[in-house]
Amino acid sequence: MLAKFSVQGFKNFKDKITLDLTQKKNYEFNDNLTKNNLIKNGVIFGKNSSGKSNLGLAIFDIVNNLTDKEKTILDVIPYINLDLKTPLAKFYYQFYFDCDVVEYSYSKSEPDILSEEELIINNETVLYYNYATRECICRLEGAENVNTTLDTARLSFVKYISSNTVLSDSRNNRLFKRFLSFVDNMLMFYALRQNRYFGYMQGDQPLSDVIVKKEKLADFEAFLNRLEIDCRLKAREVDGKFEIYNTFANGESNFFRTASTGTEALALFFYWLINSDNTTFIYMDEFDAYYHFELSEEVVKEIIKQKPDAQILFTSHNTNLMTNELFRPDCLFIMQNNGIKSMSDLTQKELRQAHNLQKMYKAGAFNE
Repeated sequence: MLAKFSVQGFKNFKDKITLDLTQKKNYEFNDNLTKNNLIKNGVIFGKNSSGKSNLGLAIFDIVNNLTDKEKTILDVIPYINLDLKTPLAKFYYQFYFDCDVVEYSYSKSEPDILSEEELIINNETVLYYNYATRECICRLEGAENVNTTLDTARLSFVKYISSNTVLSDSRNNRLFKRFLSFVDNMLMFYALRQNRYFGYMQGDQPLSDVIVKKEKLADFEAFLNRLEIDCRLKAREVDGKFEIYNTFANGESNFFRTASTGTEALALFFYWLINSDNTTFIYMDEFDAYYHFELSEEVVKEIIKQKPDAQILFTSHNTNLMTNELFRPDCLFIMQNNGIKSMSDLTQKELRQAHNLQKMYKAGAFNE
């Protein structure tokens, strides 16, 4: 799981900002939101332009480095913070895998131009590359004879070693592969009116076609009805692709041509619910932008229930999610003043299950 993430010099983050998911408190409720002393599920709040979306793009920059999965290069332009004197973005990731710690850091001058890269496993540097001097460290068993001179700064040394070596079965190599597998199955999606996503897979697939071919149309109908959206759905094949139609007493209509914006967003959410079986980390950016507050709460419950093994972070403006019925103070984060902290770290007061966190937030109890 992701334990810590820091970024500096990327987009609006001129100064270093750190998301720390290790600050689990000793609350005795909603313990399913944490795992191995890490925050597993949480919500990030912040005013407009505070950086919630950019934080997600920064976290998922690792996908650009290490995978061939879906990338959103256009969304990260401009890449370097325009107030920096030295145009360099720096990224740091810390992962916990049971009792082991993997740290990955790198710097870039452009979205695909690396400057320096390092991978540390349990305090030992196992891979390092300086793209200017070509200084190199390679301490993974089985990679001793690989050519370690790269002729481009557009290729991650970590990815290069993974793709061009047959690593032996050692503890560090197993952790190396586990780290890469975690990154390979990370997913960020924008639950708005179009299917914009980052990582996990490649290419775009029509939502209706996927739902029907996975034989999930009845589940989709039940899902919408459970959320008090009355519908009776059927599938129809058009030009080799399946489309979904809503049936009425006097006819039928294409589901997506008559659905409200909120219902379209729910369809996108359901698409990812059934299309992300092996996800390790999910970042749902402003997932409830078109939802009624009660619907937002139901969606949160649904994905936490359906993805118990995934680490999930939401971003939202909906303060109704600031409740101990759904979350807990150490799982609710606020972005402000170019920083991000949990509610439990933003007050000297001991927050308890009975506290009204939303009321406290509106009263300024968590302002810095």
